[in-house]
Amino acid sequence: AMRREQVTLLPSSEAPAAIGDVMRRYQDAYVLYEADAMPVPDGAAFVYPALPDCDAPAEQLTFPPDQDAVVLFTSGSTGDPVPHPRSWGVLVASSQAAASAFNLGSAPGGSILGTVPHQHSYGIESIIMLALQQGMAIHRQRLLLPADIIAELSTLPEPRILVTTPIHLRGLVAEQGKLPRVARIICATAPLDPALAAAAEERFQAPLYEIYGCSEIGQIAARRTVETAEWRCLAGIELTQAGDDVWARGEAAACEATLNDVIDLKAPDRFFLLGRKSDMINIAGKRSSLAFLNHQLTTIPGILDGVFIAPDESGYQGRMRAYVVAPGLSSREILGALRKAIDPAFLPRPLYFVDALPRNPLGKLTRHAIERLILATVER
Repeated sequence: AMRREQVTLLPSSEAPAAIGDVMRRYQDAYVLYEADAMPVPDGAAFVYPALPDCDAPAEQLTFPPDQDAVVLFTSGSTGDPVPHPRSWGVLVASSQAAASAFNLGSAPGGSILGTVPHQHSYGIESIIMLALQQGMAIHRQRLLLPADIIAELSTLPEPRILVTTPIHLRGLVAEQGKLPRVARIICATAPLDPALAAAAEERFQAPLYEIYGCSEIGQIAARRTVETAEWRCLAGIELTQAGDDVWARGEAAACEATLNDVIDLKAPDRFFLLGRKSDMINIAGKRSSLAFLNHQLTTIPGILDGVFIAPDESGYQGRMRAYVVAPGLSSREILGALRKAIDPAFLPRPLYFVDALPRNPLGKLTRHAIERLILATVER
């Protein structure tokens, strides 16, 4: 697409509805798909041709930094997907800065396995572009089950990099037996519990780096989670304070924009992340954040997954409620553990038990998924 000076559109999911929405927005778009995939019913669609076995071309591909490369779409966690363009220069600058922050260096002959969608902002930057810039191969599948991820990692050539999320990492660490050695673990999409980061480093015998970013701007900062709570901006990213807002800009930023998080800015390239602005809640004069409450909930032994939902979220009215995947626990045990960690004003009433939370491939709960969860569950 870059050689043809075409822009690659990357829908938030492979669902026909998501692809169809993009096709309606961009009238000249066409779908390129594999022979065993199902194209959308409307619009131009072409099967990607089988490639002959041959040596890699000797040509060194270069593109103007300002050439439009992709249009990414948000995952829909806060509503309908929104398009965000990326130029080739921004993608390159971001991936090179991340490689430097990970102390990766050049790793030709190595491989990357990602458990996140390749077309998501995180996947493009930390799987596709990182591999292209570092001379690595990409595992073509997106595996979800821990046993499958471990089996495939074992077959890949070293050095191996695992690109994943906290929800997937928790499942991998819980697996019995020896885990394959990796050179680096990269994690993003949600706040990572330092205890989980330490367990992952011990099990995989590799350093874990966490990324902070957003769809509008791209990758912003990184940290070694077991060493510090402070974030350091990637090269080419600078932060400035303007009232209560923090702005990001620079050659590695897709655009100049405000961050949707509460930031304790220490310097233009150093900060602490206090939580999302939309996560801050106030009940009976007490303040907390959903990220803090979710952390306290999911660290209770026996809870496999869980989430708090605040009043007014997705049209919900009433007290704090919570959903948990905890087959061996009772409401009394969970509430008893929460009373030791959070203010009583935030105790969930009611508490729901479910078999699984409807997370998307990034491990997020979209607004629509929360709405469906609220409608489909009854108190037990």
